[in-house]
This record gives sequence, C-alpha cells and structure tokens, in this order.
Amino acid sequence: MENISKSFKGNQVLDELSFHVNDGEFVTIVGPSGSGKSTLFHLIGGLYTPDSGEIRMDGELMNGQRGAISYTPQSPSLLPWRTVLHNILLGGEIICENNELEAIRMIERAGLKGYEHAYPCELSGGMQQRVSFIRSLMSPQSLICLDEPFSSLDEFTRLDMQNWLLSIWEENKRSILLVTHHIEEALYLSDRIIVLSGKPAKIKKEFIIPFPRPRQESIILSDEFLQWKRTIYNELRGS
Repeated sequence: MENISKSFKGNQVLDELSFHVNDGEFVTIVGPSGSGKSTLFHLIGGLYTPDSGEIRMDGELMNGQRGAISYTPQSPSLLPWRTVLHNILLGGEIICENNELEAIRMIERAGLKGYEHAYPCELSGGMQQRVSFIRSLMSPQSLICLDEPFSSLDEFTRLDMQNWLLSIWEENKRSILLVTHHIEEALYLSDRIIVLSGKPAKIKKEFIIPFPRPRQESIILSDEFLQWKRTIYNELRGS
C-alpha cells in the first residue's frame, strides 16, 4: 500500500497510508473504531478503488482488481447448502481446480474428521470458523486477509482457535494481514503490529514483535507480554 487515500462523500477515511506485508509474514492492524480498517480490506480486495496511491502485489498494480486475495470475514459466511468439504473446495472450483485429498487432510488437521459431509448448521461457531479459515488456505491466492475472525467466540475458544491458526500457519507460511480490536490477539499472533490513528487514518506506530516462534501459550501471562500490551494500549488511547 503506497500513499493510499480514500474518501466517501467528502468524508476522508484514509490519509496517505503506506505499509507492506512480506512474503510469509503475519501482520496485524489495530486501531480505534471507525478508523478505516474494513475500508482497507475492501481496497485490497478490489471492491473499492483508492482516490490516490497504489496497491501492489509482487510488483503488479492491483488498484480495483478483484480475486487477488483470500478473505476470512468476521462471520464464517459458509454456504448453508454446501457440506464442509464442498465449502472448502469452493475457491478451487472457481478456477477449475479440485484438490479434494488436500482438503480432507486439512479437515482432519483441524480436528473435524467425520464432519466432511456435515452442513454448517450442524457445526458449532468455532467449528464453522475453522472451516472458513481452511477455505481461505485452500484458495490459490498468496495473501490471506482476516477480518476479526474470532470476535464472536468466547475467551477460551478464541485462544484455542488462535493456537490452531498458528499451528496451521506455521505449516503453510502464507502471508496474513489481520484486523482486530483485541490487543492480546495481535501480540500473540503477529510478527508486526501496525497502529492506526483515528479518522482520517494514518499510521501512528509500527511494532516488531520479539516473541520467538512457535509461540507458547505461557507468554500471555509473562511480564514482557503485559508490558507490550500496555505499550500498544497507550498508543491506541492516544489516538
């Protein structure tokens, strides 16, 4: 993202925003409500075009181009008439690819063995979200955008899902851009955290997270983790 600005009916949402995601990197964006985080995903996904600036992927200009990213929304958004397996295979079907054996392996890896032919209404919220993320992983795009995918889950289910996400990501190392309001989630998952200001959004601060990988759940209660949480919280409060 190079000097991206976006306004709606004279209301400026983004102001010359610039950042990047490296290959295989996990980057999280945090910011106050209404700071344009969802607008960013709409721009990256080609649903909107920026008023100015350039969106590039592997050097190619992507302004207004759709189909370049894999997207996991806040709600699982599974098609209710398709089974778990056929929801996961959807991205491949769009480009006339079928990788059913890999999909079944990923379903088993997610702890959903035996649910391949179940329908979304037969799954819990956490199970549906796992299916949604596997669908993103099985799509061919190199960048996955996650829009607060665990916001509807309780604290313990959220942590289980974070651990599962990290284990799957460590195996595949896709580039991930996450939007969340949850500071602990951002710290636990990310290589870098980008803090946005209030509207019109600019980048206030960027933090490189020092915790080694694979991440251990015990770091969440460490003094260093709590100090990082305090630092990012204060940065956000200053927005």
